[in-house]
Amino acid sequence: MDQEDRGWTSAAELRWLKMLVTGLSVVMGLGMIAIVALLWIRLSQPMLPDLPTNIVLPDGASVQAVTFARDFIVVVTDAGEVLLYDQSGAMISRVQP
Repeated sequence: MDQEDRGWTSAAELRWLKMLVTGLSVVMGLGMIAIVALLWIRLSQPMLPDLPTNIVLPDGASVQAVTFARDFIVVVTDAGEVLLYDQSGAMISRVQP
């Protein structure tokens, strides 16, 4: 192999390597954009669990937080009121701020 053939082969290999690196950069960039978009969509929505249908909130109250314990369900309303229900949906206690 003479000097001229080796130069042409090196240039072709460098061009191929440049295309591979560019392709990898594009794929990594698209992957990062996809991950950020999925996290943005997933984390921007509040994820409150659904209240059981047997729990009735006081008039005008909306749920801000729900905690499911073994024997009871705790509901915090938008007014800061804490409502304690048993598993059957009957209100046990009501603590006002």
